Amino acid sequence: MPGITLQVIFCARREPNRKWDLPPFEFDHCFLRERISTVKGRYIHNNPDVMLALRRFAPDVIVNDGLNPTQLYAFAYAWLKGIPHVPLTDGTYQSELRLSRVHKLVRRIVYARSAAFLSASMGGQQLFESYGVPADRCFKSYLCVDNDAYQGTMEPSGPKHDFIFAGRMVPEKGPMFALEVARAAALRLGRRTSILFAGSGSEEEPVKEAAARMTDLVDAHFHGFAMQRELPELYRSARIFLFPTHADVWGVVANEACAAGLPVIVTPHAGVAGELVVDGENGHVCTLEVDLWAKHAAALLSQPGKWESFSRRSLALVRKYTFDNAAQGVIDACRCALATGAPGKYREAA
Repeated sequence: MPGITLQVIFCARREPNRKWDLPPFEFDHCFLRERISTVKGRYIHNNPDVMLALRRFAPDVIVNDGLNPTQLYAFAYAWLKGIPHVPLTDGTYQSELRLSRVHKLVRRIVYARSAAFLSASMGGQQLFESYGVPADRCFKSYLCVDNDAYQGTMEPSGPKHDFIFAGRMVPEKGPMFALEVARAAALRLGRRTSILFAGSGSEEEPVKEAAARMTDLVDAHFHGFAMQRELPELYRSARIFLFPTHADVWGVVANEACAAGLPVIVTPHAGVAGELVVDGENGHVCTLEVDLWAKHAAALLSQPGKWESFSRRSLALVRKYTFDNAAQGVIDACRCALATGAPGKYREAA
């Protein structure tokens, strides 16, 4: 965007449980000296050198994407220097209901001293508003993927699968549940079903062992970790995306599936539920009950007209989740922040 300079400060090159293949960055950036600790399975970043990086970059607005110690240092820098501060969250009101009093107190302090607010969903805006943030200071920067890359016309080279599970193969993502859904759907349909697992993790071997015991009902394929360039064809090789997560503040895998024209069955524990995945329109939002998921899956697989309708709706709903719209949300929030200024400071909009 003309007149906009983006500078990014990274706490780490990659968190230990990620295998992302990232393209070269075409913007000014730096990587801080990694200082990561683990608390209840969550990675906590503590990089005091963020202060030096901010001094070197000399930003007009600071957008903070979390509340780790590193981001709190950046918030303190913004407050001390009178630089407008914009918190960005992919969390939701529901996902933060069980936070401790200390965590909520930190949010009240930061939000009371911020100039504009960015969220990845309506659930995020609801979260901000629960802290008394006015709606006119809230902006959206949707999590998104390159939709066009998933909407190719070429037929996939591999077999057509009934289901795909894509993501980390860990208990909280529910790969074993997805396998059980494939089995229950096979019983309902009176035929063998097929499922593709794209991902790696601690549950990969247990799921393979379980799949080996049900080969009469389920034909399970295991792709392993998928590179970004492989994902479009993998999604297009399937009919339904199963997303049985136990907790996901959003779930970009649902963007990928919708962009490929797949109906999605998801739990209420993902931020996409009710926003990108609308129950009865392009998928189903269901509690973790195998028979319920199998019922909906079997209906989609046995009714071509229904599958086509859901597929078209997925393509329509994902259309606004684009990089351009996400970038525009960031710019609008930053311009609002410049106009509002840091508390006690007022600046004209750029």
